[in-house]
This record gives sequence, C-alpha cells and structure tokens, in this order.
Amino acid sequence: MVSKEIKDLADFLIEAEKNQKTMNPLTEVKPDLTLDEAYEVQLQVVQEKLSQGAKIVGKKIGLTSRDMQIMYGIDTPDCGHLFENMIVENNQEVSFNDVIQPKIEAEIAFVLKKDLQGPNVTVEEVLQATDYVLPSIEIIDSRIKDWNLRLQDTVADNASSGLYVLGDKPVSIDEVNLPDITLKVYQNGQLMKEGIGKNAMEHPAACVAWLANKLAEFGVVLKAGEVILSGALATTIDVVPGDEFTAVFDHLGEVKVTFAK
Repeated sequence: MVSKEIKDLADFLIEAEKNQKTMNPLTEVKPDLTLDEAYEVQLQVVQEKLSQGAKIVGKKIGLTSRDMQIMYGIDTPDCGHLFENMIVENNQEVSFNDVIQPKIEAEIAFVLKKDLQGPNVTVEEVLQATDYVLPSIEIIDSRIKDWNLRLQDTVADNASSGLYVLGDKPVSIDEVNLPDITLKVYQNGQLMKEGIGKNAMEHPAACVAWLANKLAEFGVVLKAGEVILSGALATTIDVVPGDEFTAVFDHLGEVKVTFAK
C-alpha cells in the first residue's frame, strides 16, 4: 500500500510534467526522503501513466560514469523507465514545447531478445540476452527547478528522463568490443565531448546487469524487446533552441537530433 506522502510527491511530479513547469526539489518538500522512497515515488508515477494508457518500451540507467557521479556528488547509478512517447526518430527535430530544461548525452543502447531478471545477473548473461546494440542520444530533462537536485530527486523524477533517439543500423553484440567503442559528440558541427565505452562502469553491459539486479528489488524484470539505455560515455551538454547534435560511435555509426529555434 502506497502511503499518502509518496502519492502526493508522485502527484507533484505528474503535475509538473503535464504543465511543462519545474518544481522545487522533493528533498525540500520531504528532507528525509530516502532512496528507497524515491524509487517508490518513481514507480507510483509509472503506475499512474500506465493507468492512463502509456506503454513501457524500455529502461534507462543514469549516472554510470565517474565524471557524472562526481558532478552530482554521488557514488551509485540510478535508473528509470522509457515510455513509447519518449521516442524521437533519428535526424528528427525536437520542439522546445516538448522539453523543459533539456541536456543531451550519448550512450550505447541495448535491445534485448530474452528477459533478464535479477538478482545476480552477470555481464555474460546480459550479452547472451542482447539481440543487438545501437548508438543513442538521450535527451535528459528534469522537472526539478534549475537541475538543483540530489540523487533522491532524480530517482523520483524517473532518473531525469526526457526523450531518446536511436540509430538506424542494428549491430550484433558479437561484432563489437563494447568497452573499447569510442565516441565523439558534435554540437552544431563543433566537437564538444569524447568518450569510450568503459566510461560506463568499465563495461556498458555491466550497467545493464546492475539495472536488472537493482530492479529485482522492486519485482521489475527487463523484458525481451525492451530498449535499455546503458549510461552516458561522456558528460552532458546543455541544449538551446536551434542546436544540432551528432553522436559518432566507432563501429556503431552515428545518431543525430536537432532542436527547433
């Protein structure tokens, strides 16, 4: 049974997203909010969306790189849910009416062919369960004003999920060495960030294993067909109207998104 306090926090987030407005951190509303309670809030928001007809198409892992953890002063990843209405086609333009305070990060996306259920999922089991991988750009976003958040805030806010873009050409897991994949991110044609696969917990598949094991605590299973965004290979970039971003991955190809002026 979800407490009224958890439900109220979930309602605050739902209202902020609906109105495309930011709110004060939940950790100000409830200073003693625990990480487990933050996941309860997230799952309450998810259940509310499902009751209104939303469809889950995958999961995401955030804060996997040490640089990102240092930036936010934490030492653990987090995770959230991907819904069908978050999908942006490759090379498509995003309206600023659909985002609040977006940032982008580039990562490797896994598409599963088998369910993964924790605990104790290993990297090898992730690789065996993966149908293929794709390059991706995640457009992270936050309902929390000015990104002034603690780990509990971003967890409750569906791991600061916004939208995501996938590349067009699936690549077999057998054709690539994920930790060694290099990345270059261009903003309006200028090289802004570089990264490598092992920036995500030494191996992107280790991030997916962590996700399966973490979600097992809440009875959630990674399902065949789901897209798993495995975590940024470089730090985030702020977005302004008119920006164009291209993420170029060694062996995986590129993925692009533009933002309307």
